Amino acid sequence: MSLPPAPPVRWTHPKLSCPLDFNGECHNGHAFLNSCSLYIRLALEQFHDEQERILWALTFFKGGCAAKWSENVFHQEADTGVFPIQTWGDFEQQFWLHFFPANAEADAINALEGTSYHQGNRMVDDYLDSFQALVSDAGYTDPRTLVVKFRRGLRLGIQNQIATMPYVSQIVTYYL
Repeated sequence: MSLPPAPPVRWTHPKLSCPLDFNGECHNGHAFLNSCSLYIRLALEQFHDEQERILWALTFFKGGCAAKWSENVFHQEADTGVFPIQTWGDFEQQFWLHFFPANAEADAINALEGTSYHQGNRMVDDYLDSFQALVSDAGYTDPRTLVVKFRRGLRLGIQNQIATMPYVSQIVTYYL
C-alpha cells in the first residue's frame, strides 16, 4: 500500500503591519520612516514604481504638520502639473528635512554633557534604552567615554556596586 503524494509546499509571506499614522512629530520620525522602508522592502511586489511607494507613504500623513506638508506637495503638483517628489530617495531626503530634529546631534551631546539623562527613579533598563538613543544621536563611539558617561548617570548605589565588579568596562561596552 503506497501513500498518496504530499501536497506541494506553499510559501506564505508573513502578514505585514502598516506604519502608524504620522502627524509630523519629530520624535516619531525615525520609527515612521523605518516602518515604511521595511514594509516596502518586504512587499516590493505590491508597488509598481517609486511614485506609488511615495503616495502610499503619504496616506499615513493624517494630522498635524505632516498633513499640511502632504497637502503642500499636492498643491505643488496641481500648480506645476508634475509631482514634486520623483524618487523614494527624494522622499526620504525631504522627510529628513521636515520631520527630524534640526539639532538632534547637538541636543544629544548637550544632554550627555549635563545631568538630565541620569537614571533618577527609572529602572536600569529604561535608563539604558534612553542612554543608547542619546549616544546614537550624539554619534559617540569611544567605549571609554560611553562607560564613564553611563556609570556617571546611574544612581549612586548602583555606581558603587558596579565600581567593585571586575571587568565592568567590557560588560558595559558589550551592552551599549
